[in-house]
Amino acid sequence: MPIKWKNYSNDGGYDELITASGHARVAARGAVRYISSLSDQELRERRDAAELAMQVMGITFTVYSEGDEGGIDRTWPFDIIPRIISAREWTHIDAGLKQRVQALNMFIADIYGERKIVRDHVFPRDVLAKSVNYRTQCAGIRPALDTWAHICGSDLVRDSDGTVYVLEDNLRVPSGVSYMLENRLVMKRIFPELFEDYSILPVDGYPTRLFDMLASLSPRPADYPTVVVLTPGIYNSAYFEHSYLAQQMGVELVVGTDLVVMDDDCVYLRTIGGLERVDVIYRRIDDLYIDPEVFLPESVIGVPGLMRAWRKGNVAIANAPGAGVADDKVVYAFVPAMIRYYLDEAPILPNVPTHLCMDPTQREHVLANLDKMVVKPANESGGYGMMVGPAASKKERLKFAELISKDPRNYVAQPTLSLSTAPTMCDGQVEPRHLDLRPFILSGETSHVTRGGLTRVALKKGSLVVNSSQGGGSKDTWIVETGDK
Repeated sequence: MPIKWKNYSNDGGYDELITASGHARVAARGAVRYISSLSDQELRERRDAAELAMQVMGITFTVYSEGDEGGIDRTWPFDIIPRIISAREWTHIDAGLKQRVQALNMFIADIYGERKIVRDHVFPRDVLAKSVNYRTQCAGIRPALDTWAHICGSDLVRDSDGTVYVLEDNLRVPSGVSYMLENRLVMKRIFPELFEDYSILPVDGYPTRLFDMLASLSPRPADYPTVVVLTPGIYNSAYFEHSYLAQQMGVELVVGTDLVVMDDDCVYLRTIGGLERVDVIYRRIDDLYIDPEVFLPESVIGVPGLMRAWRKGNVAIANAPGAGVADDKVVYAFVPAMIRYYLDEAPILPNVPTHLCMDPTQREHVLANLDKMVVKPANESGGYGMMVGPAASKKERLKFAELISKDPRNYVAQPTLSLSTAPTMCDGQVEPRHLDLRPFILSGETSHVTRGGLTRVALKKGSLVVNSSQGGGSKDTWIVETGDK
């Protein structure tokens, strides 16, 4: 029996595909019309085909749990009903993301340089002093093109009134782009008809753009510089992505022991033909592990001397060590001020209203309204360490009240937004599920925003937690030309 969209309800919130009156949004009309023409059996067959494709293609992620040393590999959870956004709206989002990342890069350069933003009392000195991701070893360094965050994944959410907010910025080692690319590949396999008749903007050029951006950072003039992807190894949760991007770019995937820094302070790749100089390293290792000479001496996955080579300009590293100083949920609250300070522009995309627990007045408000707040630690990721107030027990809220009181700098709180939904196949039924979106922004000689991104969807009914590590799934994201101006 075909889907009857008139019976579909998202309880009055904003749905990405279907309006409150049960009609498809303009950009989604073609897809909704086609999906509606399919029987239950045909939908199940398409869903099963997608799951099989994910398994055959080896698209996995790793979930770690307490007491589990190796983690559990799981097939990437995927929903076949796409998330659809009009190209007209995307033009606005694209401009907002480029503006934001430009300001963030200027902030990082300033923080490791003259610190004008601190001196001018726009950014608090105390916030910087207690930043766990500030690296004193990076002070005074000017990386290639004065760019620190070359790859950024900014998470976007839409509220019940349709407003798109930036939820957070991921500037250390943002992940997920491979799943965006593979989601598209799977959708083309199971819905080829829609890609023939529907103007969906492509995403498959990302690996080429990534390589070109990385190549532009090379310290040596060359038509084809040596670029490598540095991975912690096969046990990392994002190893699939590391190997996928290396393969797609046509570059070597390496671990720390594959590289060596010689007496000339240059980085070399060990090959069967001898040492080959490396120009650019796309590193997927956290700062503290990349160089045991400078950071953690016990690290066995880093490259001794790497920071020395980088400091002397003999190798480029993306993202640059130290870029994580801006990957902090407390720093996030100051991004609109950064945009005004560095660019003299109004922010195009708003932040989610954020309360800083380090401020006594704001902290008092948060503690009095924990049942309405989402509380996040400053530097956790993957949905870990956070509390969603409306879904939390009294015991959990009391625990977080204690945590906030003990270390207020480490916590921010945001009102619980009524996140937008999209139709999602659940147990044979199509039901609304909450979602977010992670586009990826490349910054080099020029900047580029993916035409879409990784849409993550909370597969549990009513849940606002979309992370795959917390039981979430994903959708293909379509940016669609509608012909409107």
